[in-house]
Amino acid sequence: MKRFTRLEQIRRMDPYEEATEIYRLSVAYEFPWDFTRALELALYRTYAVPGIGRLLARTAELTDRTQKRYDDTSLLLDTIVEHGFGSEQGRTAIRRINQMHRSYDISDDDMRYVLCTFVVMPKRWIDAYGWRRMSRHEIVASTVHYRTLGRHMGIKDIPETYEEFESCLDSYEAAHFAWDEDARRVSDATLRLMASWYPGPLAPLLRATTLALLDDSLLHAFRYTPPSAITRAWVRRAVRLRGRAVRLLPPRRTPHFARQNREIKGYPYGYRIADLGTRPVPGVRGCPVRHAEPDAQAGGCGGGAQAG
Repeated sequence: MKRFTRLEQIRRMDPYEEATEIYRLSVAYEFPWDFTRALELALYRTYAVPGIGRLLARTAELTDRTQKRYDDTSLLLDTIVEHGFGSEQGRTAIRRINQMHRSYDISDDDMRYVLCTFVVMPKRWIDAYGWRRMSRHEIVASTVHYRTLGRHMGIKDIPETYEEFESCLDSYEAAHFAWDEDARRVSDATLRLMASWYPGPLAPLLRATTLALLDDSLLHAFRYTPPSAITRAWVRRAVRLRGRAVRLLPPRRTPHFARQNREIKGYPYGYRIADLGTRPVPGVRGCPVRHAEPDAQAGGCGGGAQAG
């Protein structure tokens, strides 16, 4: 197999009818490391919206149980990628996602924004640091995949195209990124988690490296001191060099899914998809989306979020 054989395969597929299959090839074969980093950054960005950051702090999921929350989020999202929306595993994952979100007071605008980060941040990361840029087929397939996820979650007014997702993300961040003490605590806990994956003496270096990859809007929202221009340049150059090195390697022949990532620490003996995720926290409740009729089996708030 040549380096671009799989890209040629993707370009022969229909990015609308085979969206999740194309997305799976991109995530599990072409860019597994890059998608992991980009989706970490996607979720991290959401903390800078005070409403999201405060809720996460109140539930303590990302301050007291940071590793578990990281593991469960990664595993639930990747279950859908690995097995598809129509599979038993995929339906179970969607049901758990909806059961979690219906327990808290999350606005539909915030839900839509989080969905936008899943579409936009991987493209931006891969175009900047990947071994090649994402093809148009991959961009469209990713957009369709997350539009499908958004419909299963009952999210309203989902953008149609990648460009609309990008515009929605940029405008929402411009309007809502702001300082919040609780959100900063969630951010600090996440940075500590990332540093914990490596030997202790490297922790300060890893924190500086992570901050160097953040844009000014995030640094300002969390009130972090911006890294020096030299630090930023060296860190970003190093990540780009990694991408160039990957380009010289033979193509991956076996898929790599999130459950195989070394960062997933909480389930050394395996897990059940139905057991993943959070359970309601007393005193922190509400419904992320409003619908006409309740339907607990569907896993959404009032029946709009279907589980498959």
